[in-house]
Order: sequence, then C-alpha cells, then structure tokens
Amino acid sequence: MSTQNLKRQTITPPQSQVFYDNYHFPQATRVGDMIWVSGQVGIDATMTPGNGIEEQAHLAFQGLKLALEAAGATLADVVELMTFHTELQADTHAFMQVKHQYFPDRYPSWTAIGISQLALPGLRVEIRAVAVAGCGEA
Repeated sequence: MSTQNLKRQTITPPQSQVFYDNYHFPQATRVGDMIWVSGQVGIDATMTPGNGIEEQAHLAFQGLKLALEAAGATLADVVELMTFHTELQADTHAFMQVKHQYFPDRYPSWTAIGISQLALPGLRVEIRAVAVAGCGEA
C-alpha cells in the first residue's frame, strides 16, 4: 500500500458541516480503506430527537448511511457497530428490529452499551461504526 493510500481524509458531508464547525468533529475519518464513523444519533434536520426508539434508530442509521456514502462506502462495508442506549433493556428488541432492516444479512460485529445520557435531552441511541470500503461487495 502506498503512502498516498494512508493519508487521513476528513469526511464532512454538506448537511453535517454545522457539526464540524461548531463541535469540531467530522462525520467520518478515512485512512486507506478503513473508515471510522462518528456516533450518529436519532435527530432530524432541525436537531429534534425522533419520537421513540424506532424513529431515532432509523434516523441514526440514515445518518450512518450518509456518512458512509460520503466516505465512498456502503452499509454492506460495515464490519463493526457500537451502539449506546439510555434504555438498553427496554429498547433492545425494538432497536434490533430496525437494525435488521439495515443489516438483513452479513451482520457486522456489534457491541451494545447501556449509558445514562447522550449529548441532547431526549436521545435514546447513538450508533458508531467501523467499515472497510469495498469489503461488502458480493
């Protein structure tokens, strides 16, 4: 692998520029084929949390999908998920139902962690991921 492939790329899709400007973090970082996606939360375009775990999970997975696309990858390239839940035991079943819509097969490794709070009041889940661009191609 050449050193050109090992250059660090900051991935900030236009719709996420406000996070980069205000909070100083990109949506993803890519080095070679490896992509680390920052935690995605269940908020809409107005930064309002979705209503309930299912809506928040869909919003977070959509954010993950957009960050991966901006980095040149897809959900099929995800090799690891780490999820943070403020109501882990109560939300696990519903969250898994949504997760399976985005990962119907070739499941990535997954760690779910119960926590006391997330960055905004009302948030119930945050999803971060590691992907390897191109590894999900059949």
